[in-house]
Amino acid sequence: MAPASYQPPVKGEETRSSSQSAESALLKSTATVKTILEEKGRNVFAVHPKDTIATATLLMKEKGIGAVVVKDGAGVLVGILSERDIVRQLADTPGQTLDQIVETVMTKEPVTCTPDERLVEMMKRMTEGRFRHLPVLDGGGLGGMITIGDVVSYRLRELEYEALRMKQMIVG
Repeated sequence: MAPASYQPPVKGEETRSSSQSAESALLKSTATVKTILEEKGRNVFAVHPKDTIATATLLMKEKGIGAVVVKDGAGVLVGILSERDIVRQLADTPGQTLDQIVETVMTKEPVTCTPDERLVEMMKRMTEGRFRHLPVLDGGGLGGMITIGDVVSYRLRELEYEALRMKQMIVG
């Protein structure tokens, strides 16, 4: 039986839903990059600019990752090498790509974020820039790597938790 306050829609009357959109839900979220790093860890896999693409792709395959950061001899971030970078180079130089060195293929001066950046802002930059991996700079050094998959997984868990809380409130 419906509650007494329920009023069924009248035929011909415009009905509007006031459900929360994904964007409005994200805007309310105060989660930061640090939130994800605390869950996933700060491990980052790196290659040297003079390593070959073959070395980098082998590392990516072994670790099951889609990108590696590129650090110079002093450990300073100088680029990022992603699957997309490698595929573009394969198309440009078929049969010759794996012997090339990383610095000729990598994305120089990659976009980065900080641990204090809100996830919604970081996701917006990733979407606008059309990239899926973002090195995290913490105190001038490399503090981790965030992927779009990390953000999606976090947000799904957050939504599942919210749904569970709402169910508990309804059921009592």
